[in-house]
Amino acid sequence: MALSDPLGILASPLTIIDHSDDKAEIEAILEIVSQNQVAKIVVGLPLSMNGKAGKQAERVKDFTRELCRCTDIPVELRDERLSTVSARRMMREGNSKRAGKKTRYDAAAAAIILQGYLDQGR
Repeated sequence: MALSDPLGILASPLTIIDHSDDKAEIEAILEIVSQNQVAKIVVGLPLSMNGKAGKQAERVKDFTRELCRCTDIPVELRDERLSTVSARRMMREGNSKRAGKKTRYDAAAAAIILQGYLDQGR
């Protein structure tokens, strides 16, 4: 999970929410949203390289529909293709000692997805 600064200029990794079940994950997301006065939720959509939605993308869409039912905050899907690849490259280039952990990549990838969304809005 990532958050932007209050002006919506810079995205930063925040945390990892372990996926145990959708209900627990949604509760964790909504707690963070409430604590940080989030105005919009951006969810990464894992499309295949040809732009089609596979099984994982369909699961994300189902999860997003359930999330929307639980909050009045707008929720948008954002193509996340290559975000993890970019995160790994960025962390490797920064010589991060923690770069070997998948969860670190996931948090960095979330920030990349959000940053792309913020940049597109300008």
